[in-house]
Amino acid sequence: MFSHHDLSVIETVARRGSFSSAADELHKVPSAISYNVKLIEDKLGVLLFERLHRKVKLTAAGEYFVQQARVLLKQMDEVKTQTQRVANGWQSSVSIALDNVVREASVNQLVEDFYQQFPDIELLLTMEVFNGVWDALVDARADIAIGATSAIPITGGVAYRSMGELSWDFVVSTNHPLAHYTSALSDEQLVEFPSICLEDSARTLPKRTTWLLNNQRRIVVPNWHSAEQIFIAGLGIGVMPTHRATPLVEKGLLVKKELQNPHQNSPCCLAWREGSLAPAIKWLLSYLGDSEKLHQQWLA
Repeated sequence: MFSHHDLSVIETVARRGSFSSAADELHKVPSAISYNVKLIEDKLGVLLFERLHRKVKLTAAGEYFVQQARVLLKQMDEVKTQTQRVANGWQSSVSIALDNVVREASVNQLVEDFYQQFPDIELLLTMEVFNGVWDALVDARADIAIGATSAIPITGGVAYRSMGELSWDFVVSTNHPLAHYTSALSDEQLVEFPSICLEDSARTLPKRTTWLLNNQRRIVVPNWHSAEQIFIAGLGIGVMPTHRATPLVEKGLLVKKELQNPHQNSPCCLAWREGSLAPAIKWLLSYLGDSEKLHQQWLA
């Protein structure tokens, strides 16, 4: 109904208090400003300004119109700016999928540093388990995945950088029947007790299991926080990332045991969707660093 120019004229007249003063600011003649205001008032069917001797005064309707005009002008300017930024590769948000195995202490620093660099871009973090990380990339729910484990279950469209290997410790509660064995435990000894497993958060890709023997019962939990409580309570057995198990072992809450068939280390990687990368994603990939830095920061 009204152009950016129309709204600017009304706002300027209201702010400067006269047609002549507004004309000076807008580099127009006063008659052009007066005529423009009259056209807008005719469109509305109301008077916006009360004409006095050498100045104008807003009517009640004018006060409301100017208030709304300023909101619209700001929104129109923002739309223009954001559209130009999108054309130059800017995006309103960046999504990061974190595998549940990564060190959570590193997340806070990442968030702080990101917002210092990009104060006007939202950072969206999700915590996934196993193939759920890859699922998030495939479904475009995540731009970057940190700590994606095991072999890549998808083909095409994804680039990755090694984070080294994630090591696992087999642990039991200090009051568990297996805690007192001094020799390496066999599968026959282990299968009697339920295995504590995390629920793979994948939606479309095949789900994986943390550690499970044939014919062994499971206790399925959503994350490592829940798993730790089950381990400590002595309700099940299983493997846990070394960086999570070590503090609990040092506190005397869990006991690390040797296995005749030890759980193999898991290759981990930083992964992202290929294509035209926005500046914020390029910055993140540089910020996260090489394989050695990634391993120390997120897995060690």
